[in-house]
This record gives sequence, structure tokens and C-alpha cells, in this order.
Amino acid sequence: MDPGQVTGAHGEVSGLPAPVSAHVRDEKLPELRTYTVITEWSQSDLVRGSRLRYSQQWTLITESNDHKSIRTVLPPGPCVPVSGELLSGLSPVQGLRAVIRETSGHQLLEIWDRHGLRKCLNLTALNKHGRVYDDAQFGCLSWSECENKLLYVAEKIKNTSIAAHDGEHAFRKDRSVYCEDWGETLTNKSVPVVCVVNLQCGSVSVLQGVPLDVSPGQALWAPSSQSVFLVGWYHEPFRLGLRFCSNRRSALFKLDLNGNCECLSGDNLSVSCPRLSPDGSTLIYLQGRVFGPHNQCLSLQQLDLSSKRTSTLLDVVNKPQTGQCAGVYEALPPCCWSADSQRVVFSSARRNWKDLFMVDRRSNKVTSLCDSLSDLPVYGSWRLLTVQEDLMVVCCSSPNTPPTLRVGFVPSAGEAVTWQTLQPPVLTFDFHWSVLDVTPPPEEDNTHYPGLDFGAVLVKPSRSPNENKMPLVVFIHGGPHSQFPAEWNCTTAGLAKLGFAVLMVNYRGSTGFGQDGILSLIGRIGRQDVRDVQTAVVTALQRDTSLDPDRLAVIGGSHGGFLACHLVGQYPEFYRACAARNPVINAATLLGTSDIVDWRYTSVGFPYSYDQIPTAEALAAMLEKSPITHAAQIKAPVLLMLGGRDRRVSPHQGLELYKALKSRASPVRLLWFPDDGHSLSRVDTQADCFLNTVLWLHQHL
Repeated sequence: MDPGQVTGAHGEVSGLPAPVSAHVRDEKLPELRTYTVITEWSQSDLVRGSRLRYSQQWTLITESNDHKSIRTVLPPGPCVPVSGELLSGLSPVQGLRAVIRETSGHQLLEIWDRHGLRKCLNLTALNKHGRVYDDAQFGCLSWSECENKLLYVAEKIKNTSIAAHDGEHAFRKDRSVYCEDWGETLTNKSVPVVCVVNLQCGSVSVLQGVPLDVSPGQALWAPSSQSVFLVGWYHEPFRLGLRFCSNRRSALFKLDLNGNCECLSGDNLSVSCPRLSPDGSTLIYLQGRVFGPHNQCLSLQQLDLSSKRTSTLLDVVNKPQTGQCAGVYEALPPCCWSADSQRVVFSSARRNWKDLFMVDRRSNKVTSLCDSLSDLPVYGSWRLLTVQEDLMVVCCSSPNTPPTLRVGFVPSAGEAVTWQTLQPPVLTFDFHWSVLDVTPPPEEDNTHYPGLDFGAVLVKPSRSPNENKMPLVVFIHGGPHSQFPAEWNCTTAGLAKLGFAVLMVNYRGSTGFGQDGILSLIGRIGRQDVRDVQTAVVTALQRDTSLDPDRLAVIGGSHGGFLACHLVGQYPEFYRACAARNPVINAATLLGTSDIVDWRYTSVGFPYSYDQIPTAEALAAMLEKSPITHAAQIKAPVLLMLGGRDRRVSPHQGLELYKALKSRASPVRLLWFPDDGHSLSRVDTQADCFLNTVLWLHQHL
């Protein structure tokens, strides 16, 4: 296969834009009502080797006598680049746009109105705090009701001028003291503080009163803007990685501007995503357990702000009924309320899909708002971007349909949503995709959680290039508590475009199948998940005779790489090639280097506490469940891709397998990306990984 052909296919599928956020403004005129939908998109540019951001907006005109019936959609405005912006937010009344951007090493706050730039503050020069947080974990940018104040989170400033009692500056004494951070993708984020900008006088202040053992984030104004709600993560006795971990001890707090702080949630829980209702009466948030699975089914809680009574709006779903909501597994968008403050809209995993749901506070009834329950759905994934003034903006996709922007109004009881596409993808692809439901054989049923099944998504070129049977690439997601929904995936699309069939497996332990499915994997990694993937592959081969059983490869990253290496070791005659990104190879040697040490114990069935000291029993269990124990049986050529800055799975894990295979003269190739982390997400890294993976598969299949 020509490398130019591979690079061209990757460029075509990876260069397609995807919406990442949206905002809705409405305007009531005498005889009509208009809605302006402002969206922000992300697009990879292989020439620059970076991701570009741009904004685009649409104007919707509704019927004069029915403001929920769209009469006309005006042509969209031009795409406006917004790269360089760290955070942005529109004020609810005046439509002012706040932007925090990076320029020449300085972070600036800009306020824009309809006449241009209204105000600009150099946050770096004011020297009230360190760098502003723009991540999804802590970051926020919230307008007050009066639109005179802004709220955000930044790193606490390090005081370098305090002199010690002996005359030596504290900076000189402490400059080499170790500073904890929050792990993978949150490096250099250690001590966040909540900051308020007074736009009238141009001052910045850091709010006092947050408990000393708490790191605040996800802040938003409370009604009347005299206090703020925030999530606080407990960081004592030490910090654990937060990325992809919804099991960290945290709480919901209310902090007034005078420094009085009140805890609003229970003890020893995990909370996130506080969202205030439009009428200011109710605060919803997600709640889960501490420790245990790194990701989990979450409950949706509602806090009545007048009575301070908390109740469960949507509980954890242990074992979902057929066709029903399987629970909440992911963050809520910033705006998710209906205009009447009675309904909440969210998207979440459901088996092999990602669906859109609405829960009614009056009845606790959950309703699906998308068409994925039909026999032949166009879209396998519905992701909510925003709900404002009852207009929902969603991103839809499927394995052969790139991200598509659609809108629809929150329905009345018993009604279906009339969806309208604002921005179809530039192109679609001639792939065939289907969903497989898989039942493990009786001997593999989990006795503690019996009767669980799982699934997979099969994507194929519509016809084999030479009308022969197609090689099959088994693609395994990481986590393990995550999901491969039937959505647009650049790697899958690129492989299918080049003639490979791809099977994306959602083994037991994946999200979207209920909390029982997640818990069933605890203590059974390296066996239950391995057998599930193998069962899915055998099932696909039995059901689809166009797949070539003699040309099988397996790929995956993180826990997916762990499973890929297990499969070629446990089934050495079955697979002919393997490609693994930052795989876990030896859980015992990973124990002291991972930012989520708790998961290292939990995954093999041991409880975790902060004062845990490794035991021979625990280390033996970790080793016994690791792919390294099967390294001597591996026959398939293995391609390893490692990130030098990986905080989750040390690159020395991959090196361990590399050396084991090299010592046995087994075919192995290693790619080292010194500036990339666990996800290997840099644009140039992804292009390099795809090219090498495809050429490796083509060579050995």
C-alpha cells in the first residue's frame, strides 16, 4: 500500500470539522421570533499540525403563531477563526462576548459588544493569580446577572517575595519543593482559586473562604450574584488524577463574596456539573461513588435552593430494561434546562449508541428524543451541545456520516421532536455499519452479575476492493469504563476507506450497559474483557461471511492496548498483527508511576485507601492479570506507540514488552513521541500513528 494513499485517506477523514459548543439567543419581534444559533467548531489542519477553532452562526425565523415551528433558516454567516481563545462566554441579556486569550505570553480578558472592543484587561500584568484554567475539569467563565462581573478559575499565585526569618528569601529556600498536580492533561494545575472581575472598575479579586483541603472549579453565579456555587475536590492527603475519573471525593459548595462557605452536598461522594435552572430555584448536579470504578453510572440530583432539600431526579441504573435509558455516564453541557425549569435534557451512552434524553421533574419520567430506536437510524450518536429558550442544538453522527449540526425544540408531553439539519457534513462515506448484540457463553457468565450481555459496532467498506473477503481489524476502546458508540470515528473511517472492516467492541465493563456491567469487570480484567472481545470477534465472523478469518488484526490504546496485547498472547494463532498505543503491560510495575494508583488496586479486586502499602498478594494479582505474562507466546508482529509525557500509563510499560519481544526475536516496532501524553492527541502524532498502523497491518495481513 502506498504511503501517499494512506496519508491522503487520513487527511480526508481527520480534516472534517466537528461542532464543540453552541449558544442560542432569541429576539421577540411584533410578528415573528428569531433565534440566533452561534456555534464553535474544531478542525484539524495537517499543514499547521494543529487544531483550528472557528465560529459560525445561523438565524432561524419561526412562525408568528407558533414560535416552535421553524419557518425559515437564513444562510449561515462566514466561518470566523477564534483560535487563540482559551475561554469565551456570551452574556444572557446584552449579548456581550467575554474572551480570555493568550497573546505573547500574556493572558488578556476582552469584552466585545456590537460596536467593537469595549474593554481589555491584562490579567497577567495585574498579577492577582497565575494562569487561567481553560480545561473541562476546573475551567469556567460565568457572567453575573447584572453583567458587571465575571467568574473564572486560575492557578493561585506563588509569592516569591516573602523573606524568611533568617533573611533568606523563601523563594530560594523552596524553589525545589515538589508541587503536586492533578495528573494526566492537568499538569501544572495544582492550587486553583476562584477569581472575580469587576468590569466597572477593572479590578480582579480572588475569593477567600474555600476550605484549605479543597481545590475549587466549575464555578457559577448563584441567583442575585452575591455568592457562587462551585465544586471542590479534596486534595488531602495527596492528589490523584482527575481526567476520565468520576470517582474522586468532592462536594458542592456555596461561597459568598465575604468568604463564608457552606457545603451543600453529602460527605464522601463525588459530584460534578452544577447547573442552575432558568428561574433560579433549583440546582442540579451529578453524583457518584468515591473510588471503585474510575468511571461509573451517575445519579442526577436536584437541590431546591429555598428549602435546601436534595432529591434524586434520575437514579443510578444497575441493569437497564430493553430500549430504556441506561443512566448518565458523561458531563452535562453548560445549558441543559428547558425554559420552564421543569425538564432537563442530556445525552448519554445506551448500549452501542449515544442517545438524547429528557427527564421531567414533575414525574421523573425519562423520554428518548432521538430516532436511534427506529429500525434503521441514520445517526448512531446524538450529543447535546446546548438547550436555551427550549431550542436544542445537537451534534449527530454515525460511522459513515461525519458530525452534523441539528436543531429541534423541547417537545410538549406526548409529542415527538421535529429535527432540522443546519449544517450537513461536507461529505458522507459509502460504508456499511451494523450493531451486534453479543451474549457470553454460559461458562463466561459472571456469577456475581449474571445475565449480562454486551455489544459491538461493525463497519465495512460497501464492497471489497477486489471482491475478496475483507481483512478485519478489531478495535478496542480504553478505559475500561468508556464506550465505542456508533458515531463518527476518524480511525475507523480511515481504515474502512482503505479496505479494512473494523469491529469496535463494547465488552462487559463498558459504559451504557448499566452499573452492574461496570462492576462486573472489577477484579476480572485480563480474563472477562479478553474473553468478551474474542467472543465478539468469533460472533462477527460467524454472522458475516465477507470477513476473512485468516486476516485478523487487533488495535487499541490504554486498556484497549492492554487487551490487544492480551489477545495476541492468549490466542497466538488467531491474530496476525497488533498495534497498541500506550498499553498497560505490567500492572505491578505500573503501580508506582500512574497518576491513578487507586485504579491499579481496584481493577484487580483490591480495596484502596490513601495509606495503602503494596503487598506481595496485591502485586502478584496485578502481574497475573497482565499481558506480560503471555509475552513468550506472542507470535503476531507488534507495533507500539508511546507518549513520552504519559502520566496515566508510563511509557516504560510499552518498553517492557518491547524488550521482552526483542529478546525473543519476535517482530516488534516502537514509535516514541516525546512531547505527547496518554491520548497521543497531537495532530502530527495522530497522522504518524495512523500511517504506521495501516502500513503495519497491510504488511502483515
